[in-house]
Amino acid sequence: MSIFDFLKPKKNTASIAKERLRIIVAQERSHRGAPDYLPLLQRELLEVIRKYVSVDVDAVKVEMAKDGDHDVLDISVALPDDRPAVG
Repeated sequence: MSIFDFLKPKKNTASIAKERLRIIVAQERSHRGAPDYLPLLQRELLEVIRKYVSVDVDAVKVEMAKDGDHDVLDISVALPDDRPAVG
C-alpha cells in the first residue's frame, strides 16, 4: 500500500452492482413476453441442422419480434464456410 493510495478514487461497489443490475433488467425486459417454447425450438432446430451441417451451438438464434400487429419468428443460422473456392 502506498502513501498516495488515499488520493486515488475508490471503486464504488454499489455503483458497479447497480450498473450490472441495470444490464440484467434490460436483458430480462427484452425477453419478457417471449414464448416459453423458444429455447426448445432453438435446440431442436440445432439438432436437425447438425444432421446435415456441422455447426456450433451458438450458430442458431431464435427470437420473437413485433411487426405492427404481427409476431415474427426470426430464425438466424450461421453456416460454416466450407465451400470449395471457385476459381
